[in-house]
Amino acid sequence: MGNWVENEGLSIFVIIVWLGLNGFLFGYYYNVYDLPKKFYYSRELLGPYLALARAPAACLNFNCLLILLPVCRNLLSFLRGSSACCSVRVRRQLDRNLTFHKMVAWMIALHTTIHTIAHLFNVERCVDARVEAEGNIQAALSALGDNPNESYLNFVRKKIKNPEGGLYVAFTYLAGLTGVIITLALILIITSSTKTIRRSYFELFWYTHHLFVIFFIGLVIHGAGRIVRGQTPDSLKVHDPERCAKNFTQWGKISSCPIPQFAGNPPMTWKWVVVPMILYLCERLVRFWRSQQKVVVTKVVNHPFKTIELQMKKKGFRMEVGQYIFVQCPAVSQLEWHPFTLTSAPEEDYFSIHIRIVGDWTEGLFKACGCDKQEFQDAWTMPKIAVDGPFGTASEDVFSYETVMLVGAGIGVTPFASVLKSVWYKYCNDATTLKLKKIYFYWLCRDTQAFEWFADLLQLLETQMQERNNAGFLSYNIYLTGWDESQATHIEVHHQEEKDVITGLKQKTLYGRPNWENEFKTIANHHSSSRIGVFLCGPEALAETLNKQCINNSAADPRGVHFIFNKENF
Repeated sequence: MGNWVENEGLSIFVIIVWLGLNGFLFGYYYNVYDLPKKFYYSRELLGPYLALARAPAACLNFNCLLILLPVCRNLLSFLRGSSACCSVRVRRQLDRNLTFHKMVAWMIALHTTIHTIAHLFNVERCVDARVEAEGNIQAALSALGDNPNESYLNFVRKKIKNPEGGLYVAFTYLAGLTGVIITLALILIITSSTKTIRRSYFELFWYTHHLFVIFFIGLVIHGAGRIVRGQTPDSLKVHDPERCAKNFTQWGKISSCPIPQFAGNPPMTWKWVVVPMILYLCERLVRFWRSQQKVVVTKVVNHPFKTIELQMKKKGFRMEVGQYIFVQCPAVSQLEWHPFTLTSAPEEDYFSIHIRIVGDWTEGLFKACGCDKQEFQDAWTMPKIAVDGPFGTASEDVFSYETVMLVGAGIGVTPFASVLKSVWYKYCNDATTLKLKKIYFYWLCRDTQAFEWFADLLQLLETQMQERNNAGFLSYNIYLTGWDESQATHIEVHHQEEKDVITGLKQKTLYGRPNWENEFKTIANHHSSSRIGVFLCGPEALAETLNKQCINNSAADPRGVHFIFNKENF
């Protein structure tokens, strides 16, 4: 229980507060439109759908305030790097920014659905009251505004029967037209954000996600038409709706019930979203400024397993281990930016990324760099590259622990390449400054070729630790999760050799998948009173497994072993 609180407590608290605020706003604004006399006649005209439309609108404003903040990467990186603002525990919550961004998006979708359905009923009632109502209060309220010196309540001013009347309202009124536009934009944004679309058609996801610009423009002007109307304060002083509603045929004929006057609610959404919109605009300006800074590609390495390495230099570029950058190549696309983890160490005079060729954009970059050609490519022939970043991630906190578990799956090993390189440099210079005393490294890969580009680094580390009589500093376990019959035969023949036939390391490659329960129990026994950082860059299924093991294998006693789970998330 103690470690569940350590790993998930603050996240659950944030979610509970967020849900609580949504519930409070919904209830508060429902009562604002369901109880006061100001909207008495609005309720007579619209029924319960007035409050059901306005309550989710307030929640929409609140969540649209939040939706941009988790994607202000420079702001989050600033907070993450400021020890005065963020403890390690708070920084771990910032690493879950995209998870919260998605949760807020689904909340926006929920309230948009409620808001839209309620307004469909409102429009139907307004059109019907204008056309079909006779001799009742709905007809009297709808007729207001037809004569001089009268203000209207029913915003539908033309007598057009449904469904044509509803279509007329949807496409000729500002509120209706902007509502249609922002709803369609939201549908496209959410449907194209599914995991399948992001992985298989990233460009489609990228382009449709930028419909958020249209969404926010439409959102800000959506309420400018002021179709939600209430009785004015001056009118309430001389016209009591609860009393005068019974004598609606006598309005204006008796002094105690003059004709009621109405006014539209002023638009409020801009007050909610103006600050995050300004912050996000500043974010984009910073990104644009960074993208204009010159980047020199100093080296391109074509690794096995359809992986290329770009080594680059940029004036003033400073990084920490495990950080990531966004990369744009105008020769491939003028608009698309893609995130990649830095695989270089802060101690190196260049920064590098490893890119696996898995889609149209990476295939285009592969060809633009001349990697599909056999002959040597001169540096001046390299395409122009723009870089935004670096941005902080969970891996930055590796050196905050004395013991860590690093788990990478496939190309997900890249942030730990940076970590392990930095460790190697620190050991070469002055190992006494290093708080980190023990690394347990796990790498899971489906194909033997994927090991080749990373094995050299592990061999350097292995040799370095042996020379300094600290071979136990790094315990690494490399798992091959897929192989064919011919590979199995070759491995069996060379199994007795001193070095591993696949990686060239003294530590033999393991086959299959790790028994995580045994791994955690073994590490817990060796470090009985430690806080152990568990860092993952890999799929969600593996994240769930490791998070569960962190909780299950941590001691209830605060002085016992505690596994602290961290996941790369960008």
